[in-house]
Amino acid sequence: MKRFVVLIVTVLSLTAMASAAGFSKMAEGKPQLIQSGPQKMWCPVCGMNLKMFYKTSHAAVLKDGTKKQYCSIRCLAADWPNIKENVEKILVVDAKTGELIDAKRARYVVGSKIKGTMSMTSKIAFAKLEDAEKFQKKYGGKIVDFDAAFKMAQKALAKDSMMIARKKQTKMYPMGERIYKKMCQPIDVSKFAHINDLKAAIRSEKLCKPMKEKQLQAVALYLWDVKGGHADDMMKGCRCDMNRGRMPGCKGKMGAAQPAAGPDLSKQEKCPVCGMFVYKHPKWAAFIYYEKNGKLAHLAFDGVKDLMKFYFEPEKWGDYGDIKKHIKKIVVRDYYTLKPVWAKAAWYVVGSDVYGPMGNELIPFKTKAAAENFMRDHHGRKILRFDEITKELVYKLDE
Repeated sequence: MKRFVVLIVTVLSLTAMASAAGFSKMAEGKPQLIQSGPQKMWCPVCGMNLKMFYKTSHAAVLKDGTKKQYCSIRCLAADWPNIKENVEKILVVDAKTGELIDAKRARYVVGSKIKGTMSMTSKIAFAKLEDAEKFQKKYGGKIVDFDAAFKMAQKALAKDSMMIARKKQTKMYPMGERIYKKMCQPIDVSKFAHINDLKAAIRSEKLCKPMKEKQLQAVALYLWDVKGGHADDMMKGCRCDMNRGRMPGCKGKMGAAQPAAGPDLSKQEKCPVCGMFVYKHPKWAAFIYYEKNGKLAHLAFDGVKDLMKFYFEPEKWGDYGDIKKHIKKIVVRDYYTLKPVWAKAAWYVVGSDVYGPMGNELIPFKTKAAAENFMRDHHGRKILRFDEITKELVYKLDE
């Protein structure tokens, strides 16, 4: 009986594969790539080659003229928190003609036999309803509009991200590490704002020996996620428990989700709030990473208190424009271990008898247990999470 069931499943799987074999996501002819610079051929979120996944490609045109192009609606959903306030138009590739069209007018076939791009569920768009119906008849699925397809992508973001993370950890990261050590010179990931910038530099600046696209992708993922500490970018939209290193519903540890330790502190680097040289107080150093002119820049602070003052009112400390819209990550250091911790995942003790360079401090810890131990030993008043810290509380620490 078992053999019969296995045979039936195998036949059904082969039938599905054969049915999907007539459709390719690759561009037929010259694709419309609207990003600028040598990085335009790769997705800024996951680094996937846009020519290879052209028929699921989406693009966002921002109000400042910036154009971002993604391999999938999933990566658009992942980047949405960063761009939603500035989006002017969303485009998608018509799978029939290969033309970029207004996504709001497109018809999506969701859940067909075609494998999803960065997702467990495929979402293929068409300009004309009749083309979507022909596709549906051949490959299955249901037809919806953009709003429905995008809501599905957002809702599935956590599960899709966990699936992708497991694949990266078991295959892409180990492969990328091996290739990087054999074929590349040392690469400073902090110089790049997006993974596609990194991939473009590896090629154009010949930072590695010539390699195939799959090898380049593996190296870029290893550098970006593991060495650069950007694994959390992929997990946007997920409720990630960074302190346990575990995702709800995920059996494995999220081993790659560790922030970078922060840049080397030069002797010229001053805290933008108090003006102190941060290198003199490395134990208390905290960092804000942000995108500036297409590159990843950072600001260093001599404590979480000053970092939060800047975070709440950046305009008060200099001409930083709309920097809050361009912040990519915030990193603090665990008080006991001095290891880097994502600021939004840390636990902070206030009101203790331990002082930082600027007096009373918000003292960060990777785990709640460590924060509780510190609070008992040093007479702390309370433990807060990042989102519980208020501007009023920060300034009251100076009293």
